[in-house]
Amino acid sequence: MSKNLLDDFVGHTEHIMLNNIIVLKDGEKIAEYHWVPEIRQNQYSVSKSFTSTAIGLAIGEGLLTLEDSVIDFFPDKVPDNPPERLQRLKVKHLLTMSMGHSQPYLMAEQRYTMKDMDWVKYSLNLPLDYEPGTHFIYSNVGPYLAGMIIKKLTNCNLLEYLMPRLFEPLGIWRPTWETDAKGNSFGSSGLMLTVSEIAKFGQLYLQKGQWKGRQIIPVEWVNQVSKTQIKTGQVSPYNSEYSYLFWMGPNNSYRADGKFGQYSIIMPDKNGVVAINAYNTGQQNILDYVWKFIYPLI
Repeated sequence: MSKNLLDDFVGHTEHIMLNNIIVLKDGEKIAEYHWVPEIRQNQYSVSKSFTSTAIGLAIGEGLLTLEDSVIDFFPDKVPDNPPERLQRLKVKHLLTMSMGHSQPYLMAEQRYTMKDMDWVKYSLNLPLDYEPGTHFIYSNVGPYLAGMIIKKLTNCNLLEYLMPRLFEPLGIWRPTWETDAKGNSFGSSGLMLTVSEIAKFGQLYLQKGQWKGRQIIPVEWVNQVSKTQIKTGQVSPYNSEYSYLFWMGPNNSYRADGKFGQYSIIMPDKNGVVAINAYNTGQQNILDYVWKFIYPLI
């Protein structure tokens, strides 16, 4: 069954640098294929969905709400007489890529050459060219600030916060995570995990936040994450709608999505999860092959 399910997918993706794929159905592994041995690798923007999860957990613990003002968490990092748009910036805008920027910031090529050591202050002093909540621009600033809100509220890094609440219950031993210039977990990228571990993450969301009889993520958060929160203005079926640091997809699916083809795709209509690790530097869309060759067979 494993071989048959993935035959066409594997046969049509020989030109793409894929590393690993796992398919889950009804909580069981029904197929897998490994082009290379399974090891932890940079999940890039899949990391954002783990940051989203941290915010959902913190909301469940009563530490904050989506309507909270961002500058209230960092009063010493904002400019004197903060602009009105900055004053109206809320937590939800960090999670929907709608802070109001006209271009992305803290992207890889930018942050590796930054001389500014205080990335929170840097982020909160960037110009807001649009009213928060009105303009989608994919950027690393919002998720990074969301992670730093967790640090502000709990006095521990994003990784430390998630260890007992998420990673340990899932049986995931301590991962490494890229940091900012001061050693804080960079909530937008750089989380190192295996394809099996991001498959578990997807299965957790598929199960409405439950794991082995325990409610790990509040079901209310799963319900919100699995719904469109903002339209992106793009026409692709994979990139036209966005939630809270998760992408929406065809057939009621949603996914954690990383550069070069890191995916944890939750498919409620099939009660399934497809997890992929790749290093796809070309223009081929791996998701096309998932929906053509795997989705119909699950």
